[in-house]
Amino acid sequence: MFYTKIFLNKIIIRFEKLLIVVIVFLCTQCTAYGQDTVLNKYGLWVINNRDDLQKTVLHNPKKQMIDLKKHIPNLVLDLKYASKANFMKTQLYSPLKTTYLRKEAADALKKVQQELNKQGLGLKIFDAYRPYSVTEKMWEPVQDDRYAANPKKGSGHNRGVAVDLTIINLKTKKELNMGTGFDNFSDTAHTDFINLPQVILQNRALLKTTMEKYSFKVLDTEWWHFYLPHAKEYELLDVPFAEFEKQKRKKKKK
Repeated sequence: MFYTKIFLNKIIIRFEKLLIVVIVFLCTQCTAYGQDTVLNKYGLWVINNRDDLQKTVLHNPKKQMIDLKKHIPNLVLDLKYASKANFMKTQLYSPLKTTYLRKEAADALKKVQQELNKQGLGLKIFDAYRPYSVTEKMWEPVQDDRYAANPKKGSGHNRGVAVDLTIINLKTKKELNMGTGFDNFSDTAHTDFINLPQVILQNRALLKTTMEKYSFKVLDTEWWHFYLPHAKEYELLDVPFAEFEKQKRKKKKK
């Protein structure tokens, strides 16, 4: 009986220690998220300013947002939502000279570019990071999650790990023929659509296999849309592009 009581006391003490560790961990996490995020009308946590984003980067450097134009040599940008040349027929971003992805996605994309460059080819980016509020605007006229992200879930673009792109010839800067343009909401844009000339199928295969080699996955309904499969490891962001530009100016002054 005496030894039984000692044994039980040891179990209770260990349990109490474990409970304290769990409580401290949960309190730390809740405090961090309470400071870093805002709960929106869909019950989603969304980071809406760069200072709070930086707090998450301190815990995980892969969450840093990277300037793609600086990070990837020979990269060509044609940011559709910074102009009216998009399906919304309206300018959704202020004029931009660059765009952004999380460090993990940016590093992977750089490897894709390096491989294509060996063949005289390169990447053209249509869109990368997209503020969450823009996703809300884009959902309204479409409301079809095959072609636009439902704001109830958010998008890989909002998390900084999805990119819309194509391949270009580096010398001519012309896009390879992919059968449709960007933001084409038809079956022809689907990755399993095969009623196309062989050269187009080869071009799509080149883009898909090269992106997949460096961990990206393609969206079934959009040949141009690629994302990291573990996107939910990254918070949704609604940080304006202007805040990233402001930070870059601060760094230059230093």
